[in-house]
Amino acid sequence: MTPDPDTTAFDGRLVLPSDAEWDEARVGRIFNGRRPDRQPEAVLIAAGIADVQAGVRLAAQRGWTVAVRSGGHAWAGWSVRDGGLLIDVGALREISFDAETGIVTAGPATKGGDELSPYLEERGRFFNGGHCPSVGIGGFLLQGGQGWNQRGWGWAAESVVAVDVVTADGELVRADGTQNTDLYWAARGAGPTFPGVVVRFHLATRPIFGWLAHTVHGYELEDFTAVMTWLYAAHHDIPDNVEIVCVSSPTPLPDGTERRLFLVTGLAFGDDEAHARASLAAFNACPVIDRAVFVQDAAESSLAEHRAQQELQNPEHWQYICDNAWIDGENTADGVATMVEGIRPLFTTNPTERGFAIWMSNAPRRALPDMAFSLHSDAYVAAYTVYENPADFARNRSWVDEVFAHAEPVTAGQYLGDSDMTNRQLKFMAPENWARLQRVIADRDPDGRFHRYLAADPERLNENHWERSGTPVR
Repeated sequence: MTPDPDTTAFDGRLVLPSDAEWDEARVGRIFNGRRPDRQPEAVLIAAGIADVQAGVRLAAQRGWTVAVRSGGHAWAGWSVRDGGLLIDVGALREISFDAETGIVTAGPATKGGDELSPYLEERGRFFNGGHCPSVGIGGFLLQGGQGWNQRGWGWAAESVVAVDVVTADGELVRADGTQNTDLYWAARGAGPTFPGVVVRFHLATRPIFGWLAHTVHGYELEDFTAVMTWLYAAHHDIPDNVEIVCVSSPTPLPDGTERRLFLVTGLAFGDDEAHARASLAAFNACPVIDRAVFVQDAAESSLAEHRAQQELQNPEHWQYICDNAWIDGENTADGVATMVEGIRPLFTTNPTERGFAIWMSNAPRRALPDMAFSLHSDAYVAAYTVYENPADFARNRSWVDEVFAHAEPVTAGQYLGDSDMTNRQLKFMAPENWARLQRVIADRDPDGRFHRYLAADPERLNENHWERSGTPVR
């Protein structure tokens, strides 16, 4: 039997299955209360970069595969794997800012909304991190980074100017546009198959906006088709400083009651109040606005207000089942009708009281820079069941599977950040980028030191299952 490794060789802690704190180390920082049963050989609670390097070298000595956890928000708990070493980098949360270049440097476990955004706001800067404020930037950026107003500012990974990486041999290297360019390319979209451990991100920031204005229309669920049909025609022409999101969610009403409504929202990041308000004017052209339960027109808002709302909508340690899809179809009346019907059940039939669904505009679609992340469409949808009783799992799993099967005719693929490939595998990367990523992995991690994607069928990754050769297309 191989002796246990030296648990005192780190500034942090190496936790073994025999230790009393094993389960806390293994899954205590998993956001989703639906915790995986998978069991690694050990968990390294890294105190710093030197621990990460030592952990990778220990794994090489032991023949272990390495998984990494930064924020713990992956819905499927991708960091928790059977066998190998889990390196938890939760302590790597340092932040520094260079006022001359506008570049902020942050550790992978830095919480984008709770920590990075307030830090930058104090300095008059902004970075379009994730909406849920407790999400760590590590997994978020590696998966592409679906952040604030991506339709106008681009994916958050596009603002990554460099990464510091611990490689498969335990060395610390800088990767950017001029050195270790293969790792830099892969770090922007490869997700949890990245062949290394990113221990620092260097991010370009922008001057903070002058005024934030928020429009919200609340509609009954039976108005979904009419409202969504209008929005599909309108969203390409709304100014690109406006984030456009639709949400099916339980909604407090002015009379003190609460019920599920379909909310159409526009969040304008304006130069000033007049610019922000003018940017939202198109929402008032909705042809069924007279049927709205309420209309909030270009109200002054703040990032702190939106962070608080996100925390209410995403309660920590509740149980979540979710899935997502990039929606694509012809921009014709028939094509729009097909897309709207394809996603309708996501928004009108959620079986959980606190569950929700989102539709996010990504239009007009932009050409992406040269990076691993390479698949998106004009609109993104995701649906979440949110519940406390484990006995509800089967019902909620069935509902999520059914509504996304209904959407398959208009589904182009999925985004890694809301995916669970142990349940459903879809395309998430352009074929040529996928092939290039395999070459980077083979070159940088020839011994398979780092875990690949957690998937039910690892041999059929990056495929829409209904489009496989020999499989009927629905």
